[in-house]
Order: sequence, then structure tokens, then C-alpha cells
Amino acid sequence: METRQLHTVGEVARLARVTVRTLHHYDRIGLLVPSGRAENGYRLYAYDDLERLRQIRLLRELRFSLDAIGRMLDAPAFDRRSALEAQRELLRERQQRTDSIIRGVDRALRAIDEETEMDRTEMFEGLEEFDHEQYQEEVERRWGHSDAYQESMRRTRAYGKADWARITEEGETVVAELADLMAEGAPSAGRAAMDLAEAHRLHIDRWFYPCSHGMHRNLADMYTADPRFEAYFEKRGEGLAVFVQDAIRANEARWRNRP
Repeated sequence: METRQLHTVGEVARLARVTVRTLHHYDRIGLLVPSGRAENGYRLYAYDDLERLRQIRLLRELRFSLDAIGRMLDAPAFDRRSALEAQRELLRERQQRTDSIIRGVDRALRAIDEETEMDRTEMFEGLEEFDHEQYQEEVERRWGHSDAYQESMRRTRAYGKADWARITEEGETVVAELADLMAEGAPSAGRAAMDLAEAHRLHIDRWFYPCSHGMHRNLADMYTADPRFEAYFEKRGEGLAVFVQDAIRANEARWRNRP
């Protein structure tokens, strides 16, 4: 490919609206390695590199981790058109939900301006996924007497908006990476799946309560026994609830059988 068809790192940063530092990081971790180098050693990016960067940006917009993105793009079965079609559907779902929330905000503003009450059947449109309290009564009934529950309550009372944003992103990232593994056909009892199951356990342990491997396995039993838990995973991939459950069970056995 001719030099005039290649772009410097600065040009790519301007085109893609990212920082040069980000591009250097992608190169360093092997996520986006430029196709060429100038005589002075500077990075040079071809069209295919820009296309890969666009895929990376799209997947980051959809909140996939860099590790998951790398595995997806480098998978032998990766098909760019199929990936774009799937990304379009995810973005449409996000747009529909955002539009729904905006309609609710507009109704609330109208109610204030007109000094009326909102229609109670429309007050929470679009906010279903933000309902963190939907299981609170049942959780308290089942485990309210336990040390784990008390510790979880103690920790979460201190969390602010930024903490919850980080907790949500971390948790969703682990689940997304598990969904990627399942889509790639990886075994649920394989090393990669067990490592992600361990990351899932550590996420709970770090943010909520001390979560032993045995407790984690018991928690996983609910992922198929309780339709609400199952629905959470199934929306991210058909069969994911069982896949995550099996990965957690395999990880627990791995740790239990360590010499």
C-alpha cells in the first residue's frame, strides 16, 4: 500500500476523535497494531486499521471491555457484517430505551408546568432496569439475619453515584465477557470461563460482602432456579444463565480440589 494511503498516529487520533495516548495503549496491548512504520519509526495506519478502530469504538460504546473486544475481533469466526448488524440492534435497543426515558422526563416537565399530576401508569416508563430495589424485600426475608446481608447493607449505604456507576460497569463487563466466551463456543468449564467466574466472585466480594467459593456456587444455583435471575442473563445471550452457572461450579471445584 502506498505511503499516501497511510495515516500517522496524529491523523488517526483526529479522525477517530481519540487521543494519541489511547492509540499507543491499543498498540501496546495488541488490540490495534498499525500496519506500517515510517523510516523514523512512527506508526502508520492503513484503511483496515481504521476499520478495526471503528469496530473497537463501537464495541466500547456498547460497554464491552478491551479484553472482550480483542477476543471478538480476533476470533476465526468473526464476520464484520454480522457484527455490525448485531451492534445496530443493540444500539437501537439503547435508543428506544433512551427515547422512552426522555418521554417520561417530558411528561414530568409538562406536569410541573401545568401544575398537574403525572399519569401513574406512565411515571416509570423506561426505568425498569434501574430498579435496584426490586429484590430487596425477598433478599431481606431470605438473608436478613445473615452476616453477609448485614455487611452488604453496611457497605452499600456508603456508596455514591460514582461508586454505583463503577460497580455496574464492572459487573456488566464480566457478564459481557462470559457471553462472548459462550458465543465463541468456549467450554463453560474451561480455563477462560473459570477465570471470569472468579472475577465475578471477586466483584461481589469487593463491593458487597465476603463471598466464598461455596457461597458463590450457592448463588449460582439461583441463576436458573429463579426466573428473574435467569431472564437477566438470557437477555444477554440465550443459554447464558446455564453457562455462567456451570462456569461458577467449575471454578468452585477447581479451588476446592487445589492441592
